Amino acid sequence: MNSDKILYDKLSAEERASLNLNDILLVDRLELSLRSKAVGALKAVLFSAVAIFVFFVNITVNGKSDVPFGHIYNYFINALGNAGLWGITIIIALNGILSVYGKFFAPEGSRLRRYYGGESFIYPVFYLMGGVFTLIYTMDATIPGFAGPQFIVSSATGGTAVPAIVVGVAWIIPVSCVFLPFLLNYGLVDMVGTLMEPLMRPLFKVPGYAAVNCIASFVSSSSVGVLITNRQYRKGLYTEKEADLIATGFSAVSVGFAYMVIKTAGLGDYFLRVYFCSLVITLMISAVICRLPPLRNKRGVYVDGRAQTEEEILAQRGTGNLLVKGFERAEKKAYTAGKLLPEIRDSVLDAMTVYPKVLTLLAGVGILGLIVATYTPVFQWIGKIFVPVLKLCAVPDAEAIAPSLPVGIAEMFLPVMLIADKVSELSIKARYMVTTVSICQIIFFSETIVVMLASKLPLKLSDLVICFFERTFIAIPITAAFMHLMF
Repeated sequence: MNSDKILYDKLSAEERASLNLNDILLVDRLELSLRSKAVGALKAVLFSAVAIFVFFVNITVNGKSDVPFGHIYNYFINALGNAGLWGITIIIALNGILSVYGKFFAPEGSRLRRYYGGESFIYPVFYLMGGVFTLIYTMDATIPGFAGPQFIVSSATGGTAVPAIVVGVAWIIPVSCVFLPFLLNYGLVDMVGTLMEPLMRPLFKVPGYAAVNCIASFVSSSSVGVLITNRQYRKGLYTEKEADLIATGFSAVSVGFAYMVIKTAGLGDYFLRVYFCSLVITLMISAVICRLPPLRNKRGVYVDGRAQTEEEILAQRGTGNLLVKGFERAEKKAYTAGKLLPEIRDSVLDAMTVYPKVLTLLAGVGILGLIVATYTPVFQWIGKIFVPVLKLCAVPDAEAIAPSLPVGIAEMFLPVMLIADKVSELSIKARYMVTTVSICQIIFFSETIVVMLASKLPLKLSDLVICFFERTFIAIPITAAFMHLMF
């Protein structure tokens, strides 16, 4: 291994541009002058402070407590109201129409053919479905006298997917992309990654950086966690295997959404206990899943095709004082990073390339999944396979709650919605089982599956479906153990 120091301040602009600053071995070889170290340290502290405040610090505005990121995107949702809903509907409807033209009729080499041509033929079907569903819902919600079909616009289908999920993600993506450079590009990730590497790598087979993804999901949204993972993968920070493990294992729902789930199941008085145990169980499941196919078999190569080396893995762990090593890496990353405004511009442009696809798939796949869950017996049939496992774990009301477990693949709020009218009848243990398993499943069509597929992470739909059922089966006995201890 070449261990010669690189005097960064002595390099020309061309030489600096040629450096791969995502290579941790190279970063550790960089040597900064005292002045450059001071500038890097100042940038790291200031920009990381902005990121911590925006994504992780709860503040109360008009009586509502949320992180600033949540306040900002909710402000746009509330301020624009129906105008914002129609704007999103137009984007989704246009994407549905253009996808058909771009996939099947656009000239070879045209921009639309390049944008849509590489996708499976099934995608235009989902895009068109999303456009039709969203347009019908929006007309039903905003035009007096217009009544859309109930199976599309009811509170169990479109009434859940469009206002709560599609509109939310429509603002989560652009707002988060403005602030993600503060979180990812100026040293905070490098600091946390160095400190967490000794824990994350042995347990979860991922670098310490993944801790930031996990925290961001819990305090903001699962979409943000997936977007962070995708951006880091595209920048060459994660291998294919690491990106897949992180996206499927750490993109958990936010605290606020988890509170709604727990409260709906009649467990609001036990929120802290239930939520903390859900976090622990989620991590325990992820530690098992990373050792099972299909994720175990994913390739340890970066986006440019370069294979990860053992040297790189060992270098991420660092030597000596991890706090000192982490801060050194943070100041180097902050100093060598680009100017803030171009970094924000690049972040927004990256997200906008998948923006219409994400929204349209959320509407199409999300509402379709909710329709299947609400109006067909499919999940009732699938739920029967969970009954023996639940009974083996001595879970009360096993047959009553079994159909609620597989329905989580459509939308993670659905499991508790299915038992909401039975809260007084079901035992607290049964309600705890449904609530905790739904939080730990992570993978569901109405949001995370769609965002993962649209962002072009190296995951197939079949991988995600398999991971969902693996997580569910593993969650049941672990959750049952916690259930018997707690209640």
